Amino acid sequence: MKILSTEQFEDESGLRGAMVASQPGSMSEEEIQQMIVLASRLREQAGGELDDDALMAVSEATGAPLDYIRLAVRSVPETQRKRSFFEQLRQSFLAFDPDTRRLVAGAVLGMGAGFMAFWSRALPGGDSSGFFSLFSTLFILAGLYNATVSRNIKTAIGSGALLGLVSQITLALFALFDGLFTLVAARGSSPPAMIGLTLAGALVGGLGFELLSKNRKRLGLGDPAAERHQLLTQLLEIQSKLKEDEKFVTFISVDAVGSTRMKTENDQVAVEYTLNEYHQFIEQITLKNGGKIHSTAGDGVTCVFEDPKDAVTAGKAMQAGLFEFNAYRNKLKSPLVLRAAVHTGPVLAPGRESTAVNFAHVIDVAAHLQKVAEPGTLAVSSATAIYVGGLNAIGSERIMAEDVTAAVWRPRSSMQNFAPGSIVPPVPMKRN
Repeated sequence: MKILSTEQFEDESGLRGAMVASQPGSMSEEEIQQMIVLASRLREQAGGELDDDALMAVSEATGAPLDYIRLAVRSVPETQRKRSFFEQLRQSFLAFDPDTRRLVAGAVLGMGAGFMAFWSRALPGGDSSGFFSLFSTLFILAGLYNATVSRNIKTAIGSGALLGLVSQITLALFALFDGLFTLVAARGSSPPAMIGLTLAGALVGGLGFELLSKNRKRLGLGDPAAERHQLLTQLLEIQSKLKEDEKFVTFISVDAVGSTRMKTENDQVAVEYTLNEYHQFIEQITLKNGGKIHSTAGDGVTCVFEDPKDAVTAGKAMQAGLFEFNAYRNKLKSPLVLRAAVHTGPVLAPGRESTAVNFAHVIDVAAHLQKVAEPGTLAVSSATAIYVGGLNAIGSERIMAEDVTAAVWRPRSSMQNFAPGSIVPPVPMKRN
């Protein structure tokens, strides 16, 4: 799996690019987004961080590797703000698998116990208040608890052994360091003590794990397997609710070619009039073919259709109808030329209302195909073409954007390039 740097997650586009770069080949971008949504909702229900059972549940529900789930969930906060050193340390710790975390925690608690034990011996007159001895004991107890609640016997024994060994190594190192600066060094540890406490920690950790496993019900503790199953059930319920709003729709992305030059070379009144007529032209064709205007941005228009066939028909009508538009409705010095592209895909539509979709990969693909299409053509993606007989039924030319192949359709008539106003409307015949 590809390892990604923190900087790759500093903004939304970086997050998407980094995740696409590291995702398994079978996962689409919509599935990635769904995975993050499910994980975020589970985290909200849990009141904080996602534990490993939740991450495993997300992995089973989405089919993504567990390491990838951790990477995705961990990356989300980084898109919102810079993290402090302690937050980075905490996130790095949470990135470990559960068994490794138990071992690391055992070693860290052992260091704390050894450090406190050193000060209880190094202070002049000893630890008369018992403060450092108390904290050393608390570290030991916390370490034994950490070992006892491990997920398997091997981790419990290893964590307990690390607790005893690291505490004695820490005590010995601090005593050695103290001896370099003082005439009388604090009493450190000895090899027999290290071996003894290592074995004792392993023994207590293993026995504690066995006792806890056999007496969970008596102690009122939940079964991890049952809790994980319950969490998975909740996850599937959330996923089912998200699926209720999922639907397949088709988007057309349309844009006027050379609009900047068109606006500078023509009278502003003529530009305003023609663009208004152009928007009406697109809207009329869209509504006539059962679609809706999704959004507009300057001279760019995005339309949405429930039926891919209707979308293709509308796209062809837009390009073919430019001949009439330029002849009778265009007041500019040059003909209006369009690029258009059609793409079909799944979206999460709130209330199943297609026009309410704001961020969807299918819209991005349609826009990218439109940008690489030649002026005066309609690009129909392979996802849309399967509903109208395939790519060959559209045309023999091919273009590609965002790893999506599209066929190119051209109007048969080349008269759309005639200058505006060069065609005189027919004169009505007089009736006798």
